[in-house]
Amino acid sequence: MLKGIDPLLTPELLMHLCAMGHGEWVAVVDANFTADFLRHGKPVVRLPGNSLERVSRAVLSVFPLATDVDQPAAFMHASHSAPDFRTPAQQAVVDLVVAEGFLAEQVEPVERFAFYEKIKGASLIVQSGEGSGYGNAAFCKGVIFF
Repeated sequence: MLKGIDPLLTPELLMHLCAMGHGEWVAVVDANFTADFLRHGKPVVRLPGNSLERVSRAVLSVFPLATDVDQPAAFMHASHSAPDFRTPAQQAVVDLVVAEGFLAEQVEPVERFAFYEKIKGASLIVQSGEGSGYGNAAFCKGVIFF
């Protein structure tokens, strides 16, 4: 255990998040996501039993979002739904990003198959235990200034 570190952040997860450079993406995906199929050599860290919101909150507690890209966060948009539709899990991700000082418009809704393509370029997949449909998000790492 470390003082001031969310206890959900395992040593393995902290190692991978710390090793990422700015501009790299981390995917936080639901329990039904095809993480092993889309991993393509990248690490998959599993945190079963935890919601998308809980895992995203833990990740964002140590992970700075990029300020040099228009939309440093994304979620998988529910197929066949209105453009502005968000599930409760997706809305929770938007709320977390807004709490970090960003605008809701900076969280991109990404069509399901386009989201799969986006994840192919991610550096890390964190699989939550989220059980709702389309409970997937991605975050772009920013720079930490000393």
